[in-house]
Amino acid sequence: MEKQTAIVKAGDTVRVYQKYKDKDGKDKIQIFEGLVICRKHGNEPGASITIRKVVSGVGVEKVFPIHSPIIEKIEVEKSGKTRRAKLYYIRQARGRKAKLKQIEQKTVAEKTSKAQNQEV
Repeated sequence: MEKQTAIVKAGDTVRVYQKYKDKDGKDKIQIFEGLVICRKHGNEPGASITIRKVVSGVGVEKVFPIHSPIIEKIEVEKSGKTRRAKLYYIRQARGRKAKLKQIEQKTVAEKTSKAQNQEV
């Protein structure tokens, strides 16, 4: 899990799968999807990420300890271009100012195949 969480940074839109027990005692998974506005304490055991999403016009933030056994997995949906480590200004931003530019994620295989096609 440590390798997977090392790639999560501010500006990423992520899906966090969190385990919980329902009233019957069964383990269930709850998904929380939103924008990572900050990451604290790097890769230490106490590291955490703050995720924000807007539900019915109300901003909701949740802090997840990255290395907690409650966290099943973290999926990165999109990556945003940022110039700051902490995106607290997103709390006051509305409309277009609250959006981040996307970073295209190209794999090494795609880059090498394009380079080979250009040589031929």
